[in-house]
Amino acid sequence: MREKVLFSWSGGKESAFALYKIKKSPDYEIAALLTTVTEGYDRVSMHGIRKVLLERQADSLGYALKKVLIPKSSSQERYESAMLKILIRYKKEGVSSVVFGDIFLEDIRKKREDNLSKIGMKAVFPLWKNDTRKHAAAFVRLGFKSVITCVDSSLLGKEFLGRLFDEGFLSELPSGVDPSGENGEFHSFVYDGPVFKKPVHHKIGKTCLRDNRFYYCDLIP
Repeated sequence: MREKVLFSWSGGKESAFALYKIKKSPDYEIAALLTTVTEGYDRVSMHGIRKVLLERQADSLGYALKKVLIPKSSSQERYESAMLKILIRYKKEGVSSVVFGDIFLEDIRKKREDNLSKIGMKAVFPLWKNDTRKHAAAFVRLGFKSVITCVDSSLLGKEFLGRLFDEGFLSELPSGVDPSGENGEFHSFVYDGPVFKKPVHHKIGKTCLRDNRFYYCDLIP
């Protein structure tokens, strides 16, 4: 009998690759995708993706989507409280674990595991300890299509914003920048690939700077 899991879905490439791995495994059944959306902005937290594009992703992937609404100025405690309420509800429906796309950040993994253990659930990390350079190259080779939607200007130049995540992008990354953006250097939106039934069409919109640090590229449905 397969284990029922929730899938922590950001809309980005690590989420897509982790989903690819989980779908290939005979051990898991995905109950739903779980995503935090910032109220007011109506966008995926950190990645800056419009809610409508998130919904079209879920439709193309063929999974139910559960959106957790988080206020603009939400504290970590409030975020965790809202998330736990949702998780408790799914646990009552037979879901025992949550899948994450993290690769090597030990502190984030521990926090996820500790929070889930409070309610008797577990965390699953299908990409854990992957070599991020090989991982990034494999993502491209498998045929995934992704666009860079956010860059942390303290770590990576604005010129990488809005680009496709491909071999050219990887070859031009400065030394010290993780090829998968695992340290938060950049975030992405995956719009096609082996886990999608059809592409999520969009066009590149305006660029903006937030907190005098993060550049965002708007994607228009």
